[in-house]
This record gives sequence, structure tokens and C-alpha cells, in this order.
Amino acid sequence: MILSKISVINFKNYDQAELEVSPFVNCFLGKNGMGKTNLLDGIYYLSNCKSFFNSIDTQNIKNEEDFFVIQGEFESEESKENIYCGVKRGKKKIFKKGKKEYEKLSDHIGFINTVLISPMDTNLIYEGSETRRKFIDLIISQYDKVYLQNLIQYNKVLSHRNAYLKSIQQGGKYDELSLQIWDEQLIPLGVKLFEQRVSFIEEFQKEFDAIYTTLSGGHESCKLSYKSQLNEHSFGDLLKSSLGKERYIGYTTKGIHKDDFVFEIQEKPLKKFGSQGQQKTFLIALKLAQFKHIESKTESKPILLLDDIYDKLDEERISHLMNQICQGTYGQVFITDTNTERLPSYFREKNYECFSFEVEKGNLIHES
Repeated sequence: MILSKISVINFKNYDQAELEVSPFVNCFLGKNGMGKTNLLDGIYYLSNCKSFFNSIDTQNIKNEEDFFVIQGEFESEESKENIYCGVKRGKKKIFKKGKKEYEKLSDHIGFINTVLISPMDTNLIYEGSETRRKFIDLIISQYDKVYLQNLIQYNKVLSHRNAYLKSIQQGGKYDELSLQIWDEQLIPLGVKLFEQRVSFIEEFQKEFDAIYTTLSGGHESCKLSYKSQLNEHSFGDLLKSSLGKERYIGYTTKGIHKDDFVFEIQEKPLKKFGSQGQQKTFLIALKLAQFKHIESKTESKPILLLDDIYDKLDEERISHLMNQICQGTYGQVFITDTNTERLPSYFREKNYECFSFEVEKGNLIHES
């Protein structure tokens, strides 16, 4: 899907803005803090039903306003669709495709795919395993509805199991049959998710390797690996062996909700041994591999969102990425930059269509 028009009302630092965009490259230009990234986040919202930067919906409402609205018009060769996102304080978030409201937000995931590259990607290296699991889960969920539904159901059953263990910890009576009911639901869901993650990482590693080698010049090797308790033991055995501890602490300690994805460079942890440049290159390669993987699974290019890309890569790597963009490798692209001339000049020289929007304090004051 290609975005042709987007409008926002009371979203972050915007009172109101509406713009028609190019199917090729769009540049949001201006000083830091003006609202460039907020426009990227608006596009991300319409894809993923949530903000990339702030998961609390009401905190994305401008100042003391009561609501925000984001609307986008998307086109493909077969159809044109309007997507509506509305958030009002104290009310349920509303998502619509056309005039029909989604009953479940998960039904929208995968309809519009986006890949966002941001300075916040360093969280994938420095934060805990939950951040990396969410990243991998989002990729798979964008093309596999069964995986997404199994993941949602797994988390629901896990929540019930944890609530039961908590009640035991607080003095409730232990009933083996009650726990068995939750285990019989949790185990098959966990095994399915585990198997799909194993399959995913095998495919994704190849795509990542190719991109990282190109960006780094092949000077070092990097590796992604999937760390799971299910690699060594069956899920059922893990739950049985941990039952005594779990009854004492009141939550489930074993399962795919404890999985992690390990990042290595030269067979050492990227977090400890990777230079700043190596970490930036690793993260760019990770996100571009996400793009390629989704494209291969859906036979459609995601929308690529590049936030402050010049802060992440040196001139050589920037040049390579921009050349790829001008060859149409990444389809529709949105880029932010603090330099108002650099990107427009580059794309003019390459004779590649580029719309430029200058942003100042939540206002679009120039476009070309």
C-alpha cells in the first residue's frame, strides 16, 4: 500500500495538518523539536494501531485537548482505502477502514506495513529481552495472522495462569486440576510460537547477513541467535520442574515469554564489544532486513520511515542507502533531516521525485 494523503488533528504538537505526499520520497525538514518525527509516528500509528515512541495513547494528545485524530488515504493497484484512528480521553481507541470500525485492532495488523528506523532503535541492544521479543513478534505478525492470534491467546492464558499462581502465593488453596487446565492450553500455543520463531530466525539471518555485509564492507561477522528454554527441554517438563518455585513467587517463570534474541559481533556480545559505529550499522541492517523479509512474505514493499538517518550512518553508508532508494529498492520513503537543503538537493541531482515539507513548531510552512 502507498500513502497518498495524511491528516492529523491535536496529535502531539500539531493542532491540525494535512498533506498530500509522493509515492516515492518525502522529506520532513527542520530543526529538532519542530514535529518532523511526529509525522513519521502518525504514519506508523496508521499501520500498527499504536505509537512507536509512546505506548500510552492519551499522552499523544496535544496539550490539554480531549482527543486526537489521524487519517490516511492509502492506495494499491487494486483499491483505495481510508484509515481512521481516533483517541479520546476516557474512551476506547477507534480504528476504521473506510466506514467500518474494527472489532479487534489485531485485525488491522498487516494491512499496511511500515518499517521505522529511529535513534530509539538502540533500545533493541540495551533494554531487556522483552524489547527484542516485541520486535521479532511484530515482524512475524505483519504477515502471519495465525502467529499473531496464537501470541494474543498465549498471553491471555499466561495472564490467567499467573493470576492463579498469585492466588496460591497469597494463601489460596492449590488445586492441581485447575493448574492443569491452564497448562493444557499454554503448552501447545507456546510450542507453535517457538517453532515459528525458530523458522523465522533461520530465514531472517540470511537476509540480515547480506545487508550487513554490504553496509560494513564485509569487515566483520555478525550473528543473530534465538535463545529459548524450549531449545533444551519440552515445555511440559519445564512447567513441571518449576512448579514449586512458581507457587512460592506467584508467576510463571518458564516459557516462550522468557525467550531472547542475542546480537553478536565477531562472536562476542554486541552490547559490550561493538563500537558505536558497529552498533549503528547492525541496527540499520536489522531494520532493512525487516523490510526485505516482510516484502518477501507479502510480495509488497512496506513504507520505509527514516528518522534522523544522518545521525546513524557515515557518509559512505548514507550514500549506499540513498542510491538504493533512488533505484526504487525501498518503494515509498519518508525521511527527516535537520538540514533543509541536503536531501532535496541530493534527489534533484539524481532526478528522483522528492516532495519536501519544512516543519516549524508543528506547522508545515513550505512544500515542493
